[in-house]
Amino acid sequence: MQEKIYQYLLLLGDNSLILGHRLSELCGHGPSLETDIALTNISLDFFGQVRNYFQYAAEIKGDGKTEDDIAMLRYLHEYKNCLLCEQPNTDFAYIILRQFLFDAYHLPLLQQLQHSKDEQIAAIAIKSMKESKYHIRFSSQWVKRLAGGTDISRQKIQDALAHLWTYTTELTLATPLEIEMQEAGIGADLEIVKVEFLAKVKEIFG
Repeated sequence: MQEKIYQYLLLLGDNSLILGHRLSELCGHGPSLETDIALTNISLDFFGQVRNYFQYAAEIKGDGKTEDDIAMLRYLHEYKNCLLCEQPNTDFAYIILRQFLFDAYHLPLLQQLQHSKDEQIAAIAIKSMKESKYHIRFSSQWVKRLAGGTDISRQKIQDALAHLWTYTTELTLATPLEIEMQEAGIGADLEIVKVEFLAKVKEIFG
């Protein structure tokens, strides 16, 4: 079971690791100073979550492994992030919508994980939820501003949605590992996450 928990921690941490890296690429390139700082801070929040997941993973793994080894010294095929998180930065609307779609999934995921029978995972989720609530507020407000702005900004949001929506199915499509973790009372119920994710998307786009 410890190896399964280790793999589950990688699955949880890799989304934040890869999306955090994508956001870090924007440091100094935001459309305004305030937005630039906000996106950089979200990136740092993700890296903080990654550290918590991977410190625990390193403790389980043993063999002198550190959080940095787990984050940086794996082969490409060993990363478990959803494809949404690694989509490249194109324009601001695309970046914001990518963030919103992940946030709409991530917050209900954390709300599930706060009840995990694994005390460490539950504690990480509780701490991360405070940050995630800010993330969804930031990204959803920007989605509404862009969609309700100029014809150009609205078209850019629509174009981003047409491309990114394809990747959202993977977010709540449970792998055998996630099913096993849920049945053990350790992982999240992705059916509940899916319902809440779709409700949030409908709310904002409505």
